[in-house]
Amino acid sequence: MSQITLNLPDDLVVRLRCFEAQLPQIFELGLRELNASSQKGLTGVADLLEFLASLPSPEEILALRPSEPLQHQINSLLEKNRTGELITEEKQQWEQYEYLEHLVRLAKAKAYLKLKQVQP
Repeated sequence: MSQITLNLPDDLVVRLRCFEAQLPQIFELGLRELNASSQKGLTGVADLLEFLASLPSPEEILALRPSEPLQHQINSLLEKNRTGELITEEKQQWEQYEYLEHLVRLAKAKAYLKLKQVQP
């Protein structure tokens, strides 16, 4: 295992001391978050996940729509996909959006079923 030396603000060092055994995990999670937030192609995905993590009501889930910037990105990739002009990076983004839409459809289907069970 390699070692690394860091210069950190004193207040951060104090906060990290109680997590010393978990520092490798903290760095790994932080790097994942940093990488995810820097991927311009996945704009809006974090917002969607945050929305779902808030445990919205079935009505809120059924009303869920992509944000305008996310919808614009999806439309752009959709058009390029139709014309066969997607580059490798865009193909990966398109596949991620397809999977994300699949998950949203599942959430909406379950929300619909919950509403049907409540209504006579």
